[in-house]
Amino acid sequence: MNLPFFYIDFLDAQMTAYTLSEETSKHIIQVLRMKIGDCIQLTDGKGNLVTAEIIDDHKKKCVVKKVDFTFLPFQNKKAAIAISLVKNSSRFEWFLEKATEIGVQSIYPLICSRTEKQHFRKERMQTIIISAMLQSKQVWMPVLAEVISFQDFINTNTSEIKYIAHCEEDGEKNTIEKNNNDYTSVMLIGPEGDFTKEEIESAKAKDFKPVSLGINRLRTETAGIVAVTLFNNWY
Repeated sequence: MNLPFFYIDFLDAQMTAYTLSEETSKHIIQVLRMKIGDCIQLTDGKGNLVTAEIIDDHKKKCVVKKVDFTFLPFQNKKAAIAISLVKNSSRFEWFLEKATEIGVQSIYPLICSRTEKQHFRKERMQTIIISAMLQSKQVWMPVLAEVISFQDFINTNTSEIKYIAHCEEDGEKNTIEKNNNDYTSVMLIGPEGDFTKEEIESAKAKDFKPVSLGINRLRTETAGIVAVTLFNNWY
C-alpha cells in the first residue's frame, strides 16, 4: 500500500519523533482523517525518506514517530536548465512543475535582453516545486536558484558540458551528447523572441555549444521541457 507522502524541511536520522507543520498537520488529520497508529512517509527533498507513525493526532501540531529512515542516492545526472522568465507567470510555473516531475537537478531563472517580466515570486515557485516532487514520489528536490542575469550566469557557470538552444540560423548546430559519465550539464533557454545575436555570441565565447530542439519554434516553457526530457533520455 502506498503511504501518504509529505514534505518536511528538516530530517535527522538521530531524531525519533517529528512535529509537523500546521499545514501538513491539518491535511493529515482533517482532510485525510488519519489517526494515531496510521503511517505516513516524509522527505526533506535531500534524499532522505522516513516512514513514520502518528503518535499525536493534533490538527495543528501532529507528531509522528520514526519507524524507518532511508537515504536514497541521487539517480538523475547533474543536469541544469537556465531559462528566461516569461511574461505569463503561470506558464513558468507550469515549466517548474513538469520539469520537477520529469527530473532535473537545478533550475536557474534568467533575465535576458528580451525578457519582458523580471518579477519572480520565489516562495510561490518553491511551493510548486515541492508539490510536484511529492506528486511524483521523489526524494530529491530540484535546486531553484535566485534570478540571475544572462551575462552573470554565463560568466560564472562551471558546468562541464554547456549548451545554448536558440533559433538563429548561424551555422550547423550540435546535438546533445550522450553523457555516461558524472559530468555536469546545463542548457540555456531564451525568452519570447529568443536570445539576441550578441547573447548567442557571448555564450559561444564561454564554450556554450549551440543546439537545436527540433524543427518547430517552441515557447520558452516548452523548450525547457524538451531540454529536460532530452537530458534524461541521453543520461
